[in-house]
Amino acid sequence: MRTRSTVTPRSGAFMALKVGVLGAAGRMGSEVCRAVDADNELELVARVTHDDDRNWLRDSGAEVAVEFTVPECVKDNVVFCIESGIPVVVGATGLTGADLEELAALSEKHAVPVFVAPNFAVGAVLMMKFASEAARYFETAEIVERHHENKLDAPSGTALRTASLMNDLRGRPWSTPEAGTMSLEGSRGGDVEGIRIHSLRLPGSVAHQEVILGGPGETLTIKHDSLDRSSFMPGVLLAVKRIPHLSGVTVGLEHLLKS
Repeated sequence: MRTRSTVTPRSGAFMALKVGVLGAAGRMGSEVCRAVDADNELELVARVTHDDDRNWLRDSGAEVAVEFTVPECVKDNVVFCIESGIPVVVGATGLTGADLEELAALSEKHAVPVFVAPNFAVGAVLMMKFASEAARYFETAEIVERHHENKLDAPSGTALRTASLMNDLRGRPWSTPEAGTMSLEGSRGGDVEGIRIHSLRLPGSVAHQEVILGGPGETLTIKHDSLDRSSFMPGVLLAVKRIPHLSGVTVGLEHLLKS
């Protein structure tokens, strides 16, 4: 019989915000646990792994949940948190636009906020902002994203979010070059409304992305590298501390950085 995956509260931390982590045994989940445990304003009350009963999260008294599991589990876990009355910060990918609309309705019904970020690194958020600004001035754009070999989805949520922001701000079609003859199928990458996305999966990588924009006689490259998972923790902790003051579903760390 498994014992409950909880943490003994630190002395004098009775006013700290109680946090539980779903996916605590994973690369990101374990890093989140360390970051929460090291923050005097927070109290880590539950580490929930894929072998655990997620009811332990509710029973632990967690006031905020952090979800870093896998794409096939994330939606069910978010629904569980909302229906349990626990605000949830979501870092796992796998939520579609339709999923977000459904979760927004559920969030409003239960008055439980949800925060979703494709990327918690401040530099990555700035990279997306700069790329979306540049999208108005160039006619062609491609995205190359590189992650570790065990990443489960492609393209990354960051790449998809970048393309979406660029397309929203551009407001007109791209002049995407024709693929021509391809001796290898898929060599031109995937297409998101005129922006080509290329996904690389290589050992030694963490999270890397560059946006390359082209115009007559020039190119502009906007690049961001996360060299260690610690780069995501300031954003995660910011979201954890701010989510009790949010409402509905909020997507993107940029909404917290500008206020």
